[in-house]
Amino acid sequence: MDQDITNGPKQYALRKLGWAAPLVLLLGGCSQSLAQIDRPDANIALPENWSIAGTPAQTDTARYWQTLDDPQLSEFVELAIANNLDLAQSAARVEQARAALSSSRAGFLPQLSASGGARRDIGDFSSQQLQYSVSGNASWEVDLFGRIGNSVDAARGDLVAAGYSLADLQRLIVGNVALSTISARSTAAQLAIARDTLANQDEILQIARWRLQAGLVSSLDVEQARVQRAQTAASIPALESNLAATANAISTLIAQPPGRVLASLQQGSQIPTPPDAVNLAAPAEVLRRRPDVRAAEASLLASSARVNVAKAQLLPLVQLTGSIGSASSGIGSLFDIITGNLFAGISQLIFDGGRTRAQIDSAKANAQGSLAAWRLAILGALEDVETNGVALRAAREQVTSFSEAQEAAANAAVLARSQYQAGLIDFRTLLSAESQLLSARNSLVTAQAQRASAFVRLTQALGGGWSPDDYPLISSQGMAR
Repeated sequence: MDQDITNGPKQYALRKLGWAAPLVLLLGGCSQSLAQIDRPDANIALPENWSIAGTPAQTDTARYWQTLDDPQLSEFVELAIANNLDLAQSAARVEQARAALSSSRAGFLPQLSASGGARRDIGDFSSQQLQYSVSGNASWEVDLFGRIGNSVDAARGDLVAAGYSLADLQRLIVGNVALSTISARSTAAQLAIARDTLANQDEILQIARWRLQAGLVSSLDVEQARVQRAQTAASIPALESNLAATANAISTLIAQPPGRVLASLQQGSQIPTPPDAVNLAAPAEVLRRRPDVRAAEASLLASSARVNVAKAQLLPLVQLTGSIGSASSGIGSLFDIITGNLFAGISQLIFDGGRTRAQIDSAKANAQGSLAAWRLAILGALEDVETNGVALRAAREQVTSFSEAQEAAANAAVLARSQYQAGLIDFRTLLSAESQLLSARNSLVTAQAQRASAFVRLTQALGGGWSPDDYPLISSQGMAR
C-alpha cells in the first residue's frame, strides 16, 4: 500500500494528485474547451430567494461544526476527515481519473517505437554470419475533427467529477459524524434521566411500603410503584445498547476500533446548542457550494464530450506514419546503409452496418441521463435547504415549549411527592405527575437533539463540510469564487 494514503485520504489526495487535486473546476471556471462542448440545453430557472425566513448573505459554512462549541464533536469530525476509509477509496478514484486524463492527452503526441535484433540462418546452404538489424517507427494522428480533443475533455470531466465526488463524500461524512455525536449525546442524556428517575422511583416505592405497613394505603399503591420502577429499569439496558451502537458507528467513521469513543461519550456532556441564526445564502450561491451539483455538471460535460467523440468516427481519420532502419552482417557496418519511409494516409468509414450510429445514439442517451441527473441534483439541493430550514425553525419552537413543560412538570412532581407523603392525594395522582415529568424531560432532550441535528442538516444542505481552501491549487488560482 502507498505509504501516503495511510496518513489520511485528504493528505493522500493532495500529495498524489498534484495539479489534479479535487475541485479543479467550478461552474464559472470551466475551461474553454469544456464550454464549447456540444450538449443539450440545460437552462434551469432558479428562485432568487428562499421561501423560508432568512437573509441572503455570504456565510462560511465550511467548518460549521465548530460553531456548536463541542470540542469532542470537533475532534471526531477532524479525525473522520483525516482517516475515514471511504474518503481514502474516493481519493484513489480521483487518482485513477487523473491517470486516465494523462493517458488521453498522450493521443496528441507522436507514438515512437524502436526494435532491434540479430538473425542467423540454419540449413545446408545457409550463411553462418549473423545478420543485425535496427529500426524505428513513428505514427501520429492529426486531430482535425476533435476526436482526441474531445476524449481529453471527457477525461477531464471525469476527473473533475471524481474530485467533486470526493468533496461531497467529505461533506456527507462530516454531517454523519456530527449527527451521530448529537444522537449519542441525546441517548446519554436520556440514560441519565432514566437513572435519576429510577432513583426517585425507589424512594417512592419505599414510601408506599411504609404507608402500607402503617395501614394508610392498600397494597395496590406498592404494586403500582413496582410496575413503574420496573418499566423505568427496563429502559436503561436499551438506552445503553443504543449508546454503544452509536459510539461504534462513530468509531468506524473515524477509522478506529470500538471502545475509546464509547468511553469518552459515557463521561457525559450537554447536547450542543446551535447558533441563534443561520444566514441563508442565495440559491445560486448555495448551488455553487454544493459539490454534488458540481460533480453532476462535470459528468454532464464528460458525457457530452463523448457524444462528439462518437461523432468523430464518421469523419475522415488522418495519420502520418514513418519508419527508418538498417541491416548488416556486421556491427561495425550496421549504419552504413539506412533506409526509411514516410506515409500520410487518410481513411473514411463507409459502411459498418449502423454500429457507429448506434454508438452515437448511446452516447446521446447517456448525455441526456447525465442532464437529468444534474437537474435532479439541483432540485434535491434546493429541497434540502427548504426542508431543513423549516425543521430547524420547528425544533427551536419545540425546545421553547418543552422547556416550559419540563419546568411545570418538575414543580408538579415536587408538590405531588410531598402531598402523597402527607396523605393529601392518592397514589394515582403521584404516578401521573411522575410520568409527566419523565415525559417532559425526555421530550426536551429529544427537541434539543432535533434542533442541533436540523442545524447540521441545514448547513450541510447549504454546502457546508468542505472548503476549497483544503486544496491549495483552487485558492491560488482564484477559481473558488
